Amino acid sequence: MILQQPLNDNLELLARQVVEGFILGLHKSPFHGFSVEFAEHRLYNPGDPMRHIDWRVYGRTDKLFLKRFEEETNLRCCLVLDTSSSMQFPKDTRKLNKLQFSCVAAASLLQLLKRQLDAASLALFDDKVNYFSDCRSAHSHYRMLMNELQRTMNISTENKVTNAARALHLVAEQMHKRSLIVIFSDMMDDADNIEDVFAAMQHLRYNKHEVILFHVVDGAMELDFEFENRPYEFVDMESGERIKLQPQQIKEQYISKMRQFQELIENRCHQYQIDRVAVDLSKPVDEVLHAFLIKRNKLM
Repeated sequence: MILQQPLNDNLELLARQVVEGFILGLHKSPFHGFSVEFAEHRLYNPGDPMRHIDWRVYGRTDKLFLKRFEEETNLRCCLVLDTSSSMQFPKDTRKLNKLQFSCVAAASLLQLLKRQLDAASLALFDDKVNYFSDCRSAHSHYRMLMNELQRTMNISTENKVTNAARALHLVAEQMHKRSLIVIFSDMMDDADNIEDVFAAMQHLRYNKHEVILFHVVDGAMELDFEFENRPYEFVDMESGERIKLQPQQIKEQYISKMRQFQELIENRCHQYQIDRVAVDLSKPVDEVLHAFLIKRNKLM
């Protein structure tokens, strides 16, 4: 299936086709509910399994207490999409831009979650959170989220900056139960704010959420700086700042700086146990998701 072309079709139908294309190759669900969640303590009685004794409480009180747990059968997942102006790159109608790619991928994950009867929510942000739904599993709720993604995928805004840290802190505060948080972003925040972004991701991890980052870039232009050797005017899509230059004058320095930035993101993700998925727009959505889900399926 080729999904690099502009999206004129129904997003839900496209997402269903993506999922049906690889679902048969998965031997088990790549996403699982968290099997148990701590509920309360109760006094130990002779014959109770000792593996559930809370030894920290015993050390403080000199009394034996058991941990009681609630069974959790379904997963809760929050899809978080960066909708800032840089996500609308490239302005080339012959292929998907970063935001459109993210919408199709998110819609496909919604289809997968819906099949598993899991609960999902959606958050959209630029410099602030513009949309944040409840986390539910009802069919009508999934239809509402799909409609919101359909609306989002073709927005065109100028000079919308990114504040991922604010959005992720809000998600951490609003998702009260342990959940899977899937983030779609190009990470094109202000360089001075990148540590704040990872502090927000650490907030998610501290609240026991599992975090997956789909880091979406146009590899040819944003990583390899593949432009013809002629004068260009480059425009910052978020600030509107403009600069005229010949790409060859700065290509080597640009690639070096971008490589350092990519390594920083990779290292921080490893440090905070965040699963980073490097996404290049040159690859179709179904290929990216299939590779990721097969890998995840094997690890479980």
